[in-house]
Amino acid sequence: MATIISTLQKSMESEHAATRKCVERIPVTTYEFKPHPKSMLMGYLVYLVCDIPNWLKHIMDDDKIDLATFRKEQPKTTEEMVKYLDNNVASAVEAFKRLKEDRLALPFSLVAGPQLLSTTPRLDNITSTINHWVHHRGQLTVYMRLCDIPVPSIYGPSADDNPWKQS
Repeated sequence: MATIISTLQKSMESEHAATRKCVERIPVTTYEFKPHPKSMLMGYLVYLVCDIPNWLKHIMDDDKIDLATFRKEQPKTTEEMVKYLDNNVASAVEAFKRLKEDRLALPFSLVAGPQLLSTTPRLDNITSTINHWVHHRGQLTVYMRLCDIPVPSIYGPSADDNPWKQS
């Protein structure tokens, strides 16, 4: 029978595969696209979906993330983004393997310098972070559609990747 930790790990690995299919299709030439003045740039959104698995590693291994000092990588190409995503997922997988169930109830905090933004049990933070990742990948697929980048199959066929589509 699967444990909560192995279930969360499998969920993250499944979302990784879907996220990777998106990231590897997005050319750097679209990174300046933004569908609305209040929207993020495509390049930042791509970076965000590649970085979120890194958050998971820190949620499992550390007691807090300080947004004022949190390490920021700067991948520049599509290939570098895919590698950054893959490396972050690999680090999160290793953190899942180290994680013990008794740590799931311990608090994890998000801070910005001296300001406490939130404190929640580690389990709640892991699940909400995976959901946050899925949400931003969903945004990314909308950006892809608006830029005429073929949207991959995520949970089933897409309008672009449908093996049953009649010509």
